[in-house]
Amino acid sequence: MPLFFPGMDPYLENPVIFPGIHGPMVTYLRDQIAPRIRPRYAASVGERVYVESAKEGHAHPIIPDVWVRQTIGRSDQSGGVAVADLPEVDEPIVLEAQDLEIRQPFIEILDRESNMRVVTIIELVSPSNKYAGAGRESYVTKQREVHCSDTHLVEIDLLRRGPHVVAVAEYLTAGSFDYDYLVSVHRARTRRFEVYPRSIRQTLPCIRIPLAGNDPDVRLDIRAALAQAYDAGSYDQRIDYSRRCYPPLSAEVEIWVRQLIEQAKRIPTA
Repeated sequence: MPLFFPGMDPYLENPVIFPGIHGPMVTYLRDQIAPRIRPRYAASVGERVYVESAKEGHAHPIIPDVWVRQTIGRSDQSGGVAVADLPEVDEPIVLEAQDLEIRQPFIEILDRESNMRVVTIIELVSPSNKYAGAGRESYVTKQREVHCSDTHLVEIDLLRRGPHVVAVAEYLTAGSFDYDYLVSVHRARTRRFEVYPRSIRQTLPCIRIPLAGNDPDVRLDIRAALAQAYDAGSYDQRIDYSRRCYPPLSAEVEIWVRQLIEQAKRIPTA
């Protein structure tokens, strides 16, 4: 069954599910735009790497790596704290969270005529980018660097939950539009932001991607890349649509979503 939502599938926003679709969608966005910018430009997938400390507190769900080890009752003579022998006490299993090395892909458009200079960066926002912590700090640092450079910045936020993170000021969008998802295009060395606000009921936009100099913009179809990633990952088989959506929906939107799901069930499969 293909993607049956007109725009974003809200079930994909679950922080357990979204990381699995993030990388493939970035790749499909790259593959879509690459032939449209040749021969002058090349589209490449880069990676931003940061470490998320196991000691940090988190207000949002994460999936930590853990390892298990057996413990002994008393330390050896090399140091440490001795634990007194206690009768009739069960031995625990100790789980120790490790720091996580997070790799987040993004798209770079490179100009072959300018020694492979980065002309445009396309970011797909992830859940970790929207909350206080190493993920947001890494994202915002890169965002500021690009904003002060000769590089255009395209940001695609398909997550309803979490604080505003895209470069366009929130007061310019939140008070002007009623939206669930936001796409922003900042043209280098200007104060100009082209925004595409979308509600959950609307189709995701086809946007203009700026290039160098006077070269014309190229088209990027966000929903087409999402649908391709959804189909390749067999998410129609992996998501239990009988359950309530997380992050949760309003009562009105929940009714609309239930209707879509029932309609999709009646569509014959090939």
